[in-house]
Amino acid sequence: MKKILILGSTGSIGVSSLDVVRNLKDEFTVTGLSANGNIDLLERQINEFGIKHVCVRNEEKAAALRQRTSPGVKVLSGDEGLLELAATLDYDILIGAMVGFSGLLPTIEAIKRGKRIALANKETLVAAGELVNGLVKKHGAEILPVDSEHSAIFQCLTGESAGEIKRMILTASGGPFFRCSREELQKVSIAQALAHPTWKMGSKITIDSATLMNKGLEVIEAHWLFDVPADKIDVVIHPQSVIHSMVEFTDGSVKAQLSKPDMKLPIQYALTYPERRPADFVENNFMLMNNLTFHQPDKTLFECLQIAFDVLEEGGTSACIANAANEIAVEKFLNGQIGFMDIPNIIKSCLSGIPNHKAADLETIVETDRQTRILARELK
Repeated sequence: MKKILILGSTGSIGVSSLDVVRNLKDEFTVTGLSANGNIDLLERQINEFGIKHVCVRNEEKAAALRQRTSPGVKVLSGDEGLLELAATLDYDILIGAMVGFSGLLPTIEAIKRGKRIALANKETLVAAGELVNGLVKKHGAEILPVDSEHSAIFQCLTGESAGEIKRMILTASGGPFFRCSREELQKVSIAQALAHPTWKMGSKITIDSATLMNKGLEVIEAHWLFDVPADKIDVVIHPQSVIHSMVEFTDGSVKAQLSKPDMKLPIQYALTYPERRPADFVENNFMLMNNLTFHQPDKTLFECLQIAFDVLEEGGTSACIANAANEIAVEKFLNGQIGFMDIPNIIKSCLSGIPNHKAADLETIVETDRQTRILARELK
């Protein structure tokens, strides 16, 4: 019986992860959970799975949860609580389902303990890919991708030689706006941006999908996961989200991983790898998949995607800066403080205003993230 710690258990990935555990209850048990502030759902998860160790990042919500749970449940709080869970709890696999830079430090604690990381928190590799990969090698840890695109590539590469890879092709749904003009994008409302046509996700990642920044972050993540340069990574718009990604080899052959869009499939694969387990949450009816289309993304219109390729080429802490700036810009858009097309402008301003440090250590990365957020909040 393998023990799992889920950081971000009340988000879409966390909820799907618990569905997978229900399906494989004879193989996995959950020993710890964390949430940002949704203590109603977290309380139900605690009761169902008999959890004794949890963390709530919001201090007030953590105090409220302590009043609602039995004395046998240890309720930690804040980023310090997340680190304590990752550094001290008894678990075999960490599911990193938190959104944003806040997932980096607890993931590093798990890496230092040599754990398997089922990683959905792409910002960990975006902000500190070189550092994280070095720690993985040093401590004998293991990172397996949970993002559907990277899980697809991981599966396509099984049994293949790295020297035979011509390119990796990440598919993107395109979000709700990939056919829109610049004039139409200037008028995008918050509600329109949150109306994703394919996936049900949290608000931050949904906006990232609409700007194509999510795909840009995935390009950077793919570089660190699979050790491939930017010029071997392509992006195509595939609105049906049936082909999750592809790998083209030097002989012209292409492997693709296909399935009905459901995050439980890559989550389960990351937990059970190198084996597969039966599941009934994905039923593939190819008669309903008979219209698969592909489009070239417009990087001049969706500037966030181009920014991601640029910072990957530049290296250093530039990707950390872009990630932090994007998190604040999305937050400001969701609060009605800026327009949709202001998001890439804030990112570019931060890249110009914050120094890029090469071969940065963890302290420098954390400080770069902090400084970027301060600047991004000041920008309009």
